[in-house]
Amino acid sequence: MNFATKKLFSAMLAAMATTYGVADVYEQFNVTPTVAQELHDAISEEVSFLQRINIVPVDELKGQKVLGGVSGLLGKRTNTDDNDRETQEVLTLGQKDYELFFTEYDVHLKYATIDSWAKFKDFQQRYGQWVRKAIALARIRTGWLGTSAAAETDPGTNTMGEDTNKGWLQHLREYKAGKQWFDEGATAGEIRFGEGGDFVNLDSAVHAVKQMINPLHRSSGDLVAIVGEDLIAEEKAALYSALGRKPSEKERIEKEVVSKVYAGCEVVTDVPFFPARGILVTSLDNLSIYYQTDSWRRQVVDNAKRSRIEDYNSVNDGYVIEDEEKAAGIEFDNVTMPDGAGGWA
Repeated sequence: MNFATKKLFSAMLAAMATTYGVADVYEQFNVTPTVAQELHDAISEEVSFLQRINIVPVDELKGQKVLGGVSGLLGKRTNTDDNDRETQEVLTLGQKDYELFFTEYDVHLKYATIDSWAKFKDFQQRYGQWVRKAIALARIRTGWLGTSAAAETDPGTNTMGEDTNKGWLQHLREYKAGKQWFDEGATAGEIRFGEGGDFVNLDSAVHAVKQMINPLHRSSGDLVAIVGEDLIAEEKAALYSALGRKPSEKERIEKEVVSKVYAGCEVVTDVPFFPARGILVTSLDNLSIYYQTDSWRRQVVDNAKRSRIEDYNSVNDGYVIEDEEKAAGIEFDNVTMPDGAGGWA
């Protein structure tokens, strides 16, 4: 770092120490629950998807879900001459427990990058946003692609962080042996999209997935279909083929596909890291990230040996589907589409 940058950076670290109520940030420190709540809120503001789901503070590493879903039969009459009135459990039909895992969100910036950012008046804000957005995107990626929580992660083998934590889709795979998870069609190990396949179009696929949801939830009015970009592209291609490739049709097709209601569900496509061939039908408020209130640790290190600033963050967190019976999806790794040569790929 050059001299001018060093002054700005030192001022930022002093302000950070004041915010966290510590003498300095060069030693690892615990983030208080109140500041941690503000930090989690700020992380969510960096990516709009996180603002549409739940970020929930909890006290324990393991426990029962906080929010749950509303389901079950309510509304009755009792002959109190013969029987007592009985209350009903309507909080949820799904798995009731959650578990959190220690997760490191460690990032660094080279001195050259810090020097270039020092030219901007919003230097401190720019740095903070960069760290928060990196954490936000990492959380979303694990939420979709995480399959396990390894004692030590292996990014060489799990290139998308699959071993960081169990994400939402993995919880759905495991719930009641895949009761809410469609993993193959007529051909073993495959889910074929397109003419002659298991689903002729996206509408039929979303309809089939929706039918896996508990009937008590199907007409809840808040279900959405989160759809991957490859399936959206395939839907557009089918419309182009049916309507012709006239320039006047292109804009209409683009708008129709992304704004269409599929099987009564609004389609959601602007979700980072959602599998390109995936479909998930649920309500967005059925998806949660839990974190332990007093578990956030942070430390900022000026590592001259590597010519970089290192920002170490860790927290105990986990992914929760509040009611698994209000969610269903497909195994995106098994989805194939016509390859143009009479086969499926």
